[in-house]
Amino acid sequence: MHAVSDVSNWWERMNHLHRQQQQFAIRLSLAIGIVMLVGKWYAFLITNSAAILSDAAESVVHIIAVAFAAYSMWLTFQPADESHPYGHDKISFFSAGTEGLLIIIAALFIIYEAVDKLVYGITLENLDTGTYFIFGASVINLALGGFLVWRGKKSNSLILIANGKHVLTDSWTSFGVVAGLILVMGTGWFMFDPIVAILVALNILWEGGKLVRKSVGGLMDEADHETENKIKKLLDEETLKRGLTYHELRCRNSGNAVWIEFHLLFPVSTLLEDAHRVSTDIEKHLYAHLGSAVHITTHLEPLDRHDEIHVGELKH
Repeated sequence: MHAVSDVSNWWERMNHLHRQQQQFAIRLSLAIGIVMLVGKWYAFLITNSAAILSDAAESVVHIIAVAFAAYSMWLTFQPADESHPYGHDKISFFSAGTEGLLIIIAALFIIYEAVDKLVYGITLENLDTGTYFIFGASVINLALGGFLVWRGKKSNSLILIANGKHVLTDSWTSFGVVAGLILVMGTGWFMFDPIVAILVALNILWEGGKLVRKSVGGLMDEADHETENKIKKLLDEETLKRGLTYHELRCRNSGNAVWIEFHLLFPVSTLLEDAHRVSTDIEKHLYAHLGSAVHITTHLEPLDRHDEIHVGELKH
């Protein structure tokens, strides 16, 4: 019982720490996003640049997406209830999918505006000032996006990873806009501006599509082979040194936690109390090495005459 209590207390401490880190990260993303939005729209208003408009439009999407991500993160930390006995973690996939769809909508808007300027012409002003604003935003978003992805991977938060990748996309978008503005200023050919905007939009479409694809995969409990192989390695080590075997390993990522289930096979003479203690030790080892919120279900089985005991649909 003490071992179970130790595992539970350790998991609660880690979960609380991850929660604080994730909430800080998402609030930081929202605060910086608002500052970036103001700066980019100011740059667009003083330049009338289609490329800068594309960057500013994505910032609007980013603010909406981060706000929804913050709500989703709050919901993932709410305890399980009668309506959601497995918790609310899967909102993470809805959040990632929503962010991807918003990115795609922004990209289509950018393409529409850029084509309009290609057809009807464009007048640009104050390009040097606008370029400085966008370059500054690029550097800030590059640092923020890298931090969000790093923190998301450390705490197994799809919400933070998706948001971080969006910020990184925003950063590369801004760098592309800066390159386009430099071309315009260097050549005097204004059509570089909408052409760069279209190229930026195509990149945004690609990133948005990948987020939507990942969202669908998560909602469908698509296999995560990297996590599964890591669990197999840990289980192989633990069962080998105890002279045990296991099978029926399954795992899935719910967006903010990993759910694991497997069967441990013991010699038929093993006392239930001893088998339970060993399985708890193995679970504790998994908790300690997976580095994220983990839910483990272990089924204890006899090794001898296993197939005779499990008959019909119960046979594994």
